Amino acid sequence: MTEEKIARINELAQKSKGEGLTEAEKEEQKQLRQEFIRDLRENLRGQLESITIVEPDGSLTPVKSRRKK
Repeated sequence: MTEEKIARINELAQKSKGEGLTEAEKEEQKQLRQEFIRDLRENLRGQLESITIVEPDGSLTPVKSRRKK
């Protein structure tokens, strides 16, 4: 997600608290929030899948492989 989109989310949030949003702005806010959450989940999933666990015998097991067991 770009810095401009994050700035727009914040701008809409401030406007919502102050004067309120039009229906078009509410829809834009909803779409931007959904995109932000989707990107956040993808990034978190990528980080979690790159983690490896050191087993007691010293071997490394990726979390992704261990989760399937």
